[in-house]
Amino acid sequence: MDSDHVDLLLAQWARQRPDLDCSPMGVLGRVARMAAIAGREVSEELKECGLLGSDFDILATLRRAGEPLTPTVLYQSAMLSSGAMTARLDKLAERGLIERQAAPSDRRSLLVCLTEAGRVLIDRAVELHVANERRLLAPLTEAEQVQLAALLKRWLLENE
Repeated sequence: MDSDHVDLLLAQWARQRPDLDCSPMGVLGRVARMAAIAGREVSEELKECGLLGSDFDILATLRRAGEPLTPTVLYQSAMLSSGAMTARLDKLAERGLIERQAAPSDRRSLLVCLTEAGRVLIDRAVELHVANERRLLAPLTEAEQVQLAALLKRWLLENE
């Protein structure tokens, strides 16, 4: 098997600190590099659709929910501050991708929903996103992908 960037770092640490087992860096370093590479690729793909990552998150959350959501639910799911969410929603509304409407049960509360243009755009973006993720994971067999997903899930369940 060929060496990767993390192997180089581990070899350097082994020379400088042979007393220290740096093997955890092998796992977490590779996960961090994988996330950085995937993040770059995803950002490029979203630019093709005219979206930022936060735009994608908002539109995808609305699409997955299948119903209008409050701005509070959206900002909690997208991990944005309420101020940042308001700014993103304003821009998405200006582009005609979402609408805000009064909640039927409470006129003081707003609901956010996708417009037809927003639904069409997020459907296209999700298709491109899944194809891009499939391409990024292509070096692994389907069984390896299932195994990796299970291992990462187990780690997340312990650490989130």
